[in-house]
Amino acid sequence: MIAFLLWCLLFILCWPVALLALILYPIVWLLLLPFRIVGIAVHGALALVWAVVMLPARLLSAPFRLSRI
Repeated sequence: MIAFLLWCLLFILCWPVALLALILYPIVWLLLLPFRIVGIAVHGALALVWAVVMLPARLLSAPFRLSRI
């Protein structure tokens, strides 16, 4: 909603720039899409590595350990 209101303000102040932004926004979004996909993949890979590294610590600190009282 705020972005739309800012665009309306830009349209009132300088309508050619507002129309240019309206036309270029989808093109820029499409150009940046591969970087977003790579970022999601890298985040998933790092989360997997972190989970594998932390697995022994999680198993040792589990509250349901098989210890007899």
